[in-house]
Amino acid sequence: MAVIEYEGATIEVDDDGYLADLNTWNDTVANALAEKEGLGPLTYDQLDVLMFMRQYYQKHGFFPIIHAVCKNVHQPGDCVSEEFMDPVTAWKIAGLPRPDDEVIAYLKR
Repeated sequence: MAVIEYEGATIEVDDDGYLADLNTWNDTVANALAEKEGLGPLTYDQLDVLMFMRQYYQKHGFFPIIHAVCKNVHQPGDCVSEEFMDPVTAWKIAGLPRPDDEVIAYLKR
């Protein structure tokens, strides 16, 4: 396990940078993970996308269809790509567990 120090918080991540305990996620953790991924401070729209992804994952146990994310947060159909570069980065910043290789391949299409 690795540790990220951010604004006085200690955040545990796995070797790939995914949050060790998804229950420790909050705005500060999200911003720390975003900084680690090379993004600046998160905007309200970005946090909205991340919250939807987390809620969907907690309810269904898997990644939502990308266009469904954007539709449900009332943003343009490519909001995930616009906001985070790629869905895997968004997944990581949302504090969700590392997806398997099949999901990563799907998300990178």
